Amino acid sequence: MRRIIGTIAMAAACALLVGASPPGTTEVASGAAVRAQVAAMLAEMRPDQGFLWRPLVRDGARVAAIEVWKKPGRPAVHPAEAEYATVLEGAGTLVSGGTLVAPVTRPNGMIEGERIAGGTTRALAPGDVLLIPAGVPHWFGITGDRLVLLGTKLPAER
Repeated sequence: MRRIIGTIAMAAACALLVGASPPGTTEVASGAAVRAQVAAMLAEMRPDQGFLWRPLVRDGARVAAIEVWKKPGRPAVHPAEAEYATVLEGAGTLVSGGTLVAPVTRPNGMIEGERIAGGTTRALAPGDVLLIPAGVPHWFGITGDRLVLLGTKLPAER
């Protein structure tokens, strides 16, 4: 019961933090708040759920969010957004660059494919920082039970 109440309280705190301030206001999420959000997300994930995303701080279209990966997703391209991320927990693999095979555009503008041909593979561990430019195919593999990222989507330069 305590776990459920804690999860509800954390979700409420995160909801207040994200989007609560006027535009141009500095947003701060303490290390304790980040750890609490990760713990709450892990507690609420279903056993068969492979991915969960939740905003942490926001400034208009720019959002820093926690991403919890328990299973690899599909290779993807964000045509209009660069992705900047820091590995918080766990380990994994990033494949980026190359060519997206069998691309399909989703309603949100993201493009997903079956695999990446000719990409570069890199191991990921806590503390690693990555920047994937807009339009670059990428895929996250999971080593162990999870990969937790603090990710930010940044609008591409025009």
